Amino acid sequence: MKFLSPYVPNLIVTAVALALPAGAAWADVKVGFNVPLTGFAAADGKSALEGAKLAIEQANAKGGVAGQKLELVVYDDQASPKEAVPVATKLVEKDGVVAAVSGSYSGSTRAAAAIFQRAQVPYVVSYAIHPDITLAGDYMFRVSAMGEVQGRGGAKLAQNLGKKKVVVITVKNDFGQALAAGFKEAAPKLGLNIVNEYEYGMADRQFGPLVSKVKADNPEVIYASGYYFNAGPLVSQLRAAGVTAPIIGQEGYDSDKFIEIAGAAAEGTLVTTSLDRDSDAPATKAFLADFRKATGAGADMVAAASFTAVNVVVEGLKKTGGKGGDALKQALATGSYDTPIGKLAFNDLHEVKKDLQVQVVKDKAFRRHSVISDPVLLAPPSKAK
Repeated sequence: MKFLSPYVPNLIVTAVALALPAGAAWADVKVGFNVPLTGFAAADGKSALEGAKLAIEQANAKGGVAGQKLELVVYDDQASPKEAVPVATKLVEKDGVVAAVSGSYSGSTRAAAAIFQRAQVPYVVSYAIHPDITLAGDYMFRVSAMGEVQGRGGAKLAQNLGKKKVVVITVKNDFGQALAAGFKEAAPKLGLNIVNEYEYGMADRQFGPLVSKVKADNPEVIYASGYYFNAGPLVSQLRAAGVTAPIIGQEGYDSDKFIEIAGAAAEGTLVTTSLDRDSDAPATKAFLADFRKATGAGADMVAAASFTAVNVVVEGLKKTGGKGGDALKQALATGSYDTPIGKLAFNDLHEVKKDLQVQVVKDKAFRRHSVISDPVLLAPPSKAK
């Protein structure tokens, strides 16, 4: 069911009650989901929604929660903080969700977090990485590594490659700044020398002056944050200019759209991410097969993280009999989860400690390169620190 909400102009709303038998009542337990279905991040939003829908469908096929079916209430936040606030407000005040999941970017997720925290609605974040999200309060949870942790992992990868002379290229938003902070924190400890750092805007697609400067720097490795829609052109233009240094990207690259946009230049690009497409882990293999069966396409990190976040909520609701509030918060905080992006448990700040997967573009596909496993380097912050 899709309609335009009178609550917010141009807000797309989708109520998804999956796997209900014919004649059954409408779903009883509502889970909110804010996701960019239009605008610059729509491809990621579509992938996130497919992952979330699959999780709900599978849970309902197994009987739902305490004999009740689950309903995914979906709103388009356009990856915009301005849109995310009314979206979160509506989910709380009108829809009465017992929990919510972010399938969106850091800016919109940070904006929504305050609304859910005040309402004491547990909010599980799929892939938004800004540190302030879990700092919003104890009803916040994140299933992917936060930005600083991913940045430190990127520095470790550069060291593992035997490189020392680094250029850092940063997209000017929450995502890029968090990654750069982590990379720059770890770099000197790992023997890396950052010879230059450059920034670019979210809307940038032409990088001529930046590329010329990077070429003149002659780095041994490049750490470049971005999303598929700007990382694709950036990588393509760097390679066209004759820059041959390895390029390390992050989860924002983890989309077939990146390979499509960058073309042949994508080959060899390294990406620190949450999803290992070549994993032998049963949870990962099952998810990849189920996602392809359901959608006819391969899964990316965004789909896997959103599937994971929704399943974390489902597992918590099973423990509480479908109740939200403090009971659900406690159930989520004390749970352990076997997921497509690894075995997860939350620390006291509701962050996860997990290995980072490194994928490499090979023959127009993401393949396993290596795993970064360093419990000290990859440790998220905690309340004790």
